[in-house]
Amino acid sequence: MTRQRILAMFWPVLFGAVFLGLWETFVVTRDIKPYLLPKPSAIWGQFHGNFTLIRNSTRVTATNAFIGLFLGVAGGALVALVANRFRLLRELVMPLAISVAAVPIIVLVAIFNNLFSITSEVPRRLMVTLIVFFVVFLNVSKGLTQSDPTQLELMRSYGASQSTIIRKVRVPNALAYLFIALRQVAPLAVVTAFVSEYFGGTQDGLGARITQSIASSRDAAGWAYVLAACILGLVFFGVAIAIECAAAPRRSRQLS
Repeated sequence: MTRQRILAMFWPVLFGAVFLGLWETFVVTRDIKPYLLPKPSAIWGQFHGNFTLIRNSTRVTATNAFIGLFLGVAGGALVALVANRFRLLRELVMPLAISVAAVPIIVLVAIFNNLFSITSEVPRRLMVTLIVFFVVFLNVSKGLTQSDPTQLELMRSYGASQSTIIRKVRVPNALAYLFIALRQVAPLAVVTAFVSEYFGGTQDGLGARITQSIASSRDAAGWAYVLAACILGLVFFGVAIAIECAAAPRRSRQLS
C-alpha cells in the first residue's frame, strides 16, 4: 500500500517537473515576452518575494471560500433530505437548481454587490454558497432517490416507517454522493471566491490582486497570485479527500 501511494505521487510530480521544464525552455528559446507568458522561474521569484502579501490575499479568499463552502454543503444536504421527504418541495427546488446553475457568475455577483456595502465580503460568500448549494443538492438528491430497491422492499416488508427507511437506507446511500459532491465543490468554491473578486468589493483577495498586477504590467506577479489560487484549490481538495477517508475509510480504500 505504501509503495502504491509513493508511485501515485511520483508520476504526477514527475509530470509537473517535466511540464515546468518544457515551459521554461520554450519561453527562453522562443524569446517569449513576459507580458505574453512569464517564465516559471520568474513566477516563483515573485511568489517568494511577495510571499507576505500573497499570504494575506490568500487568507481573504480562503475565508470567503470556506464560509461559502460550509454553508453550501450544509444547506444543500439538508434541503435535499427535506425535499426527498416532501415531493412538492423537490419538484419546486430541482428546476430552480438547474436554472440557477446555468446563470453566469458575473450576473449573480453584480446583484449581490448591489444589495450589500462595497466593503462587505458577504456577496462573495453568498456566491460561493449558492454555487456549492446546488451542486450538493443535486448529488445528494440523486443518492437519496437511487437507493437499492431490494433494501427498500426489505425494510417495507418489516413494516419500517418512512423516517426509518430514510435513516437506515437512503442516508447511508446518499453519503457516497455527498463525498463525490464535496470533492467537486471544494476547488470550485475557491474558483468562485476569487472570480467573484473581479466584479467589485474589497480589493484584497487573490482575484483583485491578479487584475491589479496585470493592469500594472507586473505579469509575473499576477501569475504568482494565480499560483497561490492553484495551491489553495489543491489544499481544499486535499481536505475534502481527508474528510472522506476519515468518515468512510473502507470506501476510500476501495476507490484507491
